[in-house]
Amino acid sequence: MFKLASFLGLLLFFLGCGGNTDPAKHFSIQLENKTLQQNQKVGVSIKNQKEVEISNIRYFMDGKELPLENGQLTMDITHLGNKILTAKFDIEGETVEIEEKIKLLAASAPEVYTYEIVNTYPHDTKAYTQGLEFHNGTLYESTGKRGSSTVRRVNFETGEVLQQIEMDNTIFGEGITLMKDKLYQLTWQSGMGYVYNASNLEKIKNFSYGKSREGWGLCNDGKKIFKSDGTEKIWFLDPETLEETGHIETVTNKSIFNMANELEYVDGKIYANVYQKESMMIIDATSGAIEGVVNFGGLKNKVSKGAEWDDTNSVLNGVAYHPERKTFFVTGKNWDKLFEVTIRKKD
Repeated sequence: MFKLASFLGLLLFFLGCGGNTDPAKHFSIQLENKTLQQNQKVGVSIKNQKEVEISNIRYFMDGKELPLENGQLTMDITHLGNKILTAKFDIEGETVEIEEKIKLLAASAPEVYTYEIVNTYPHDTKAYTQGLEFHNGTLYESTGKRGSSTVRRVNFETGEVLQQIEMDNTIFGEGITLMKDKLYQLTWQSGMGYVYNASNLEKIKNFSYGKSREGWGLCNDGKKIFKSDGTEKIWFLDPETLEETGHIETVTNKSIFNMANELEYVDGKIYANVYQKESMMIIDATSGAIEGVVNFGGLKNKVSKGAEWDDTNSVLNGVAYHPERKTFFVTGKNWDKLFEVTIRKKD
C-alpha cells in the first residue's frame, strides 16, 4: 500500500508539472566529456529540471556499477567502444533510470611495430587471398571473387595446392579459421558461412549470420570464434551453434576504428589486416583496444606483378601464425610470394 501511494504521489507530482507522466524526461546525465578513455575519471552530475529531491544515485555501464567518488566516475570497464551510461536514482521511494551515450576509448596510443623477413616462398598468383591459417603443419587458404572462390590445403614451402574445393560461382569466399579439426569459412555478402572437415574439406553444414553485417575475417582462441564484418565490431561466435554471443569494438586512444579484415589469434591478441592498407593491427581480444600497429611498408614492392594483378585490389591480406616456428606468414591478393616474418617493436 505504501509503495502504491508513493508511486501515485510521484505520478501526480509530474502531472502537475506539465502533464508529462515519464519522470525520466525531466532529468539528464551531465558529463565533463562524452569521449573518454578506459579508467579515466570524469565529473558527473544529474541535471534536475524539476528541482525535486533525488537520492541514492548510482551509475552503471555494461551491467556493472561504476565507482563514484567526489562527484567523479571512474571508467573501470573491460570492453571499449560505443557505450550506454545508465544513472539510477530514487524519487519519492521510486527508482528512475536515465541514459547517456558515450565513447570509451583505449587508455594509451598504439605502439608501432615493424617486420623482418625470415623466408620467402612461392604463392599462387591466381589466389585472391582472403583467409590464411596453419593447422597441424599444413597451410589452409581461402580465396575470393565470384567465380574463383576456393578453399585449399597448401604446401607452404613449394606453393603446391594439395587439395582444393571450388565454390559456387555466386559465392564470394572470405576468411577461415580451424578449430578442433573443423574448418569454418565466411562468405562476403551472402549472409552465410560453411563448416568443413579439416582433413578432407568435406562440407559438414552451412550457418547463417545474426546481427553482423557481412563476412570478412575469422580466428579463434580455442573456445570461441572471432568474426570481423567490416564495421568496428568483432563478433564472438559459439563454435557449435555459430550463434553470435557478443562482440568487442576496435578502438585506439583517439577514435573507434572499423577496418579489421583478415584475423589471426595469438596469445590473447588478434592480429588483423587493415583493409587496403600495408599494415596490421594488434588488438586486445578482451577489451578491443588497438595496442599496436605493424607497418608492412615496402613488402608489396618485393612482389612481381603477374597477369592477375590489380593495382587497386592486389593488397596485403592474409596472416597465419606458425606456433612451432613462432613466426607469422603474410601474403596478399594475387601476390606471387608468401613471406615468413618476425614482428618487433620499432626502434
